Amino acid sequence: MNENAAWLTHRFSSFVRRLMCFLPFLISATLFAEEPQRPVPLIFDTDIGNDVDDVLALGMIHALEARGDCKLLAVTITKDNPLAASFTDAVNTFYGKGNIPIGICESGVTPEKGKFNVLAEKQDGAELRYPHDLKDPKQIPAAVTVLRTALAGAKDHSVVIAQVGFSTNLAHLLKSPGDKISPLTGEELVKQKVKLLSIMAGAFEKIPSKGKLVDHREYNIVKDIPAAQKLASDWPTPVVWSGFEIGLNVAYPHESIEEDYNYTPHHPLAEAYILYNPPPHNRPTWDLTSVLYAVFPHRGYFDLSEAGDVIVQADGLTTFEKTDQGHHRYLKLNEKQRQRVIEALVQLSSQPPQK
Repeated sequence: MNENAAWLTHRFSSFVRRLMCFLPFLISATLFAEEPQRPVPLIFDTDIGNDVDDVLALGMIHALEARGDCKLLAVTITKDNPLAASFTDAVNTFYGKGNIPIGICESGVTPEKGKFNVLAEKQDGAELRYPHDLKDPKQIPAAVTVLRTALAGAKDHSVVIAQVGFSTNLAHLLKSPGDKISPLTGEELVKQKVKLLSIMAGAFEKIPSKGKLVDHREYNIVKDIPAAQKLASDWPTPVVWSGFEIGLNVAYPHESIEEDYNYTPHHPLAEAYILYNPPPHNRPTWDLTSVLYAVFPHRGYFDLSEAGDVIVQADGLTTFEKTDQGHHRYLKLNEKQRQRVIEALVQLSSQPPQK
């Protein structure tokens, strides 16, 4: 072998070695950002009633379904009050989707009604302002049953789950045994059917507080730390986390609430927003970001961190450890993306129901 040939062989071998080092990262990045099938089979897991962003996110899902971008398979709820399910059914019915399966948990976590779930009981004269038929708590199945049913009926590696509440339901799903719905355990069912978990939880940047930057122990984590630890350590598919800092930077403009929902005399999203914290108030939109990424991971609304593992500490602090073998990433946001994201969230949340 002459000197030039030897040099070329050495350079090619060096290139191959470097490529092999980066290959796991490249494959992982593709899995997190490829365009999903249309419509995306979607499960929405929410603590609706504890903050108004859950409601805006649900309206957004209905707009995406009307556009053919997703198919809402089920809604499961981690707020332990039956009015959360009734109000969810009322919102679904408002959008013409009153047949969507809804499941609840019995955890004792946040058992109060909440500021706006009471809209499920609001009457104008003798009629409900927002009609729905899920009024008796005995009618409402367990969240794990609803989750297992939705997953068992789905195609393999197709379902995207947007979790925007506590990790209670998904942790219980992982621990569920095989049953008449499916012989697979919950973990096996998730591994076979779920493509991605898009979760609003944790915090991956320090947050300004009293003139300094501090660690933030995020609400969805601290309300059920054991469940969050179970999910972070044992969930078997790719996970993308939308941290507290993301929603904090994409506040929903109150002008939209005052102007964009007036196509009907009463709108459950606008009324919920007003009851929770009335305008003028730009509410951070944490939960909507997880839905946006779940349906449009390929559109560049967000950047992603490197691959790694999220660790949930005993006090609820979330930390991120970079590792090429990790299947977790978290969302990152620059100024240009921030403007795009706010516009997308407003347009989708305020889109009128499809007739």
